[in-house]
Amino acid sequence: MSNPPLPDTAVAMLRRPNPAVIATLRSDGQPVTTPTWYLWDDGRVLVNMDEGRKRLEHVRHDPRVTLTVLDEGDWYTHVTLIGRVAEMRDDEDLADIDRLARQYLGKPYPQRDRARVSAWIEIDRWHGWGAHKDSSQPG
Repeated sequence: MSNPPLPDTAVAMLRRPNPAVIATLRSDGQPVTTPTWYLWDDGRVLVNMDEGRKRLEHVRHDPRVTLTVLDEGDWYTHVTLIGRVAEMRDDEDLADIDRLARQYLGKPYPQRDRARVSAWIEIDRWHGWGAHKDSSQPG
């Protein structure tokens, strides 16, 4: 595991709309993984959740998360970000989910009748594999 900052090549990958999976912790400590949209946001990661999602309950109880982003063209190449949700706020005007939807769909988020919450993940450590393999990792 390495500490931030991430290398430029990894950041370039994270700026693209790649498949990602977020791990949160249930109140009993059991990890739960969920596919998610993400947005690299100036050294932090933005995720957004519907008000009714269990993972929102999880991060409110325990802010520790892990996000694994797979390079869409080569899933062997991936970056795992280990950190915590450092900031949360209601996405009252749906601006954040629209940012994510534009990244992934090329248009605003279509469902406008549910409240959403934005969360920013601060990265404590990271691990890369494939093209982003951390030099401290064994061969």
